[in-house]
Amino acid sequence: MALQLPPLALYIHIPWCIQKCPYCDFNSHAVKQGIPEQEYIAHLLADLAQDAPLVTGRTVSSIFIGGGTPSVFSAAGIGQILTGVKQQLTCAADMEVTMEANPGTVEAERFAGYVGAGVTRFSIGVQSFQTAQLKALGRIHDANEAIRAAELAQALPLQSFNLDLMHGLPEQNVSGALADLQQAIDLAPPHLSWYQLTIEPNTAFASRPPLLPPDDTLWDIQQQGLDLLQQHGYQQYEISAYAKTGQQCRHNLNYWRYGDYLGIGCGAHGKITLPSRNAILRTVKIKHPKGYMDISRGYMDSREQVAAEDRAFEFFMNRFRLLEPCPIAEFTAYTGLALSSIGTAINTAEQKGLLTVTPTHWQITANGARYLNDLLELFI
Repeated sequence: MALQLPPLALYIHIPWCIQKCPYCDFNSHAVKQGIPEQEYIAHLLADLAQDAPLVTGRTVSSIFIGGGTPSVFSAAGIGQILTGVKQQLTCAADMEVTMEANPGTVEAERFAGYVGAGVTRFSIGVQSFQTAQLKALGRIHDANEAIRAAELAQALPLQSFNLDLMHGLPEQNVSGALADLQQAIDLAPPHLSWYQLTIEPNTAFASRPPLLPPDDTLWDIQQQGLDLLQQHGYQQYEISAYAKTGQQCRHNLNYWRYGDYLGIGCGAHGKITLPSRNAILRTVKIKHPKGYMDISRGYMDSREQVAAEDRAFEFFMNRFRLLEPCPIAEFTAYTGLALSSIGTAINTAEQKGLLTVTPTHWQITANGARYLNDLLELFI
């Protein structure tokens, strides 16, 4: 079956941060001798110029500037990047432009400056409002700075903003986790990312693991926290994302709906559909800033096509992170596969109570979300 083009987004990676957090496995590098802002911006736009022919004639619906800590860049620098993007790509008039920011790197005039540069949505990395927890997590801000950053975002002419909050922190109890969540809710963000701390390989926490709460406590935090969020009008739409009505992150929705995205910057990943070649392309850029900015090497680390036999698993691995119904038609449109190729897996998932099936949609059940790995294994 012929592939159809899904919506298109752009991810931009800025790899520097003031200090590397012990739980972080993202491609980020602590600032040691200043940030080569202008040099890196030039490379970002050259990187984009190399990828732009892959999406000729298509419109970008959202941009996400992640890191690292993008707010270590000046407002003028962010403006240069966005201006350069708009010169090379067609951008939707109502495009969502999200930028990650840490409270410890934000001041009032900088926040306003980013909005002036074209940012329409902030994702603020709060993680906790408790001083001891922030210290344990290696964060450079305090609770007052986190509250101030949220209040600044609230006062600016933004489309939306998100607060990033963790639970299951070292030695955290249920009341401590719920107090953090209530504090976040009191700041009235339109969107909340609320997720459990996990120990990832190749992090400082992996080599020196902190004492995390027992499973029973983690379960109680999750259930009571979900109740609290629902009481305040936040609806869970993805595994760790909660939003007021109409305030879901459009960029993240595009990822989970198996949309396309260009990825520029150190270690950035991309996914591009090429109907003329019946191909879905995965790209990864060079990870380390020094290698990325070595102009003799180019920016691409790897570029490969998704094998036809892997497309169903890829599609559902993304789609079933969302709790919304999945239109059956999108499977054939975005993978190019016949429904008959997954008929047995869908029937098994329905029999096990992991999915409900209508003539037009698949809907993941509560058990499907809880036993997501079991559901996805059916499509391998």
